[in-house]
Amino acid sequence: MAISNSETFKLRTSFPSFILDPSGSVSLAPVPSDVICKPITRQQTIALRHSVLWPGENVTKVLLPEDELGWHFGAFVPSRVEPIAVISLFAEPVPMKSIDGPLDRVPATDDPAMPEGMATRFRKFACDPLFQGCGVGTKLLTYVFHFARSDLHARVVWCDARVSASAWYRKRSMVSFGDPFYKGAVEYIRMRIDLEPLTGG
Repeated sequence: MAISNSETFKLRTSFPSFILDPSGSVSLAPVPSDVICKPITRQQTIALRHSVLWPGENVTKVLLPEDELGWHFGAFVPSRVEPIAVISLFAEPVPMKSIDGPLDRVPATDDPAMPEGMATRFRKFACDPLFQGCGVGTKLLTYVFHFARSDLHARVVWCDARVSASAWYRKRSMVSFGDPFYKGAVEYIRMRIDLEPLTGG
């Protein structure tokens, strides 16, 4: 799908961060001096989706039938050709019923007169473990929020968040709604953010 705003979004990080490496010891995370967020192809999202989100599953688990209808974004640093974080965005109304009941979908802000497409959903958000804790994910998510508001005129962005990551999303102004549910053995909760505060300026 075409992207009307192709300008990249540059952010700078200037703070150190600590991560837990696979051996269990704490080490200083590599903090990139320049992170560039920009649109990418759906093919560029697959490697990180697979290695970070479902490494033990077949790669087909991270492929979405609607991928060709979405917008895909990546965060890059000069030292890497491939993205260090990826996320995909789709125009999709907010589901207001429990996952166990009928999935009635309504436009954002619960206004029946509001056209669909005023809500967007992000999926398959993944960051290379070597760059987690550096603010890269926050910057990519912020970029997507602004894209959704300025280019798609969305008023709400929502997602199915892993419960284990829900505190991270709450710190970034997202709120949970509905009941927890499972995808396989992984527990999820739906979360959303109202983009109206982003309209100023």
